[in-house]
Amino acid sequence: MDDGPARRLLHNVKGMVFSAVLARLPAALGYRIACRRADSLFRCQDEKRTEIAHNLQLVLGNELSPAAVQEATRDWFRLASCDAVDVERLRYGTRPLRRLVEIRGREHLEAALAAGKGAILCTGHFGSHGSGFSVLHASGFPVTSIGRWHHKYLPGLSSAERRFWDLYLGPLRRHRQRPNIEPRPGRPEVAALAASVLRANEVVTIAIDAPPLDSDRARAVQVPFLGHRAGLLPGAVALAQVTGAPLLMSFMYRAADYRHQVLEISAPIPVEGKTATVFERCAAEMSAAIRRSPAHWEFWAKTRDLAVLGLVPAQGDSSPAAGPVLPPPGRSPNDGSKDGVPARGRPVPAARSKRLRLPRA
Repeated sequence: MDDGPARRLLHNVKGMVFSAVLARLPAALGYRIACRRADSLFRCQDEKRTEIAHNLQLVLGNELSPAAVQEATRDWFRLASCDAVDVERLRYGTRPLRRLVEIRGREHLEAALAAGKGAILCTGHFGSHGSGFSVLHASGFPVTSIGRWHHKYLPGLSSAERRFWDLYLGPLRRHRQRPNIEPRPGRPEVAALAASVLRANEVVTIAIDAPPLDSDRARAVQVPFLGHRAGLLPGAVALAQVTGAPLLMSFMYRAADYRHQVLEISAPIPVEGKTATVFERCAAEMSAAIRRSPAHWEFWAKTRDLAVLGLVPAQGDSSPAAGPVLPPPGRSPNDGSKDGVPARGRPVPAARSKRLRLPRA
């Protein structure tokens, strides 16, 4: 059967209802069932499983053994399914998710805001980053994100599908200080909007791993990334240099029991010097985080995006033209520019490709 809008919408509605039910269960049980469901999808979705494994091999090469590639692929399904449960837990307020998330390095963010120039918090499409920012906002830090809501721009999505994604992403939008600042062609005021947030001494989140739009590729810089060279936008660094706002890095790691998570925040990154040079440090830290926990990165299932970044050959693109399906992926389709660097400090008990197990209830 063709994967048309009606079938895709039905699949997504089923996924959201399933995740909503799990979100009402005790956390240990809900996330355990989410993992079991993900394992079933891992076995049944041959095309998606093959795409993720193939991309892992293309990009990371000999860094992962064949067995590690299969484990990382299975864990990608599990993490995506658990991410969808995170979003649904936020539908009932932030407390159900906040008690499962430890924020490490909040003292760095507090010190950055004490200077009065706001703070730029960078991550990637890594782990349950959207839910993590909602938890951070609920913890007393006013958060506004720069990023495109993916479903608004995907060709081939029906109006019903777009309404579905608006409903699904409602909890993430609700727990933000201001509406998303969406960079898109014909909207040059994005930098001014971000600067106004920083002048109010608030937090702006950005992701550096988003593939540039065609109109933005001339501004992308080629940086070492995962053993390759990728074209990425250095907007986070440029914004920090222009406004004087501290630039910090953040990642959301899921623990081995799949329900507990750690949001790590680094000390400010020095931004003196050439923009491209500073940005290379950010890309290097992003690479290190992905190598540390490869299953946390969303883009393994997005071949076209990997091709735009320059990590896989364009002719190998087999991903569908129309949009996200959940679960998986249940990760928030936010296509912004959000950067990443693993914070320094205690090791995180993250779920890793080489050491996987289903949590016990």
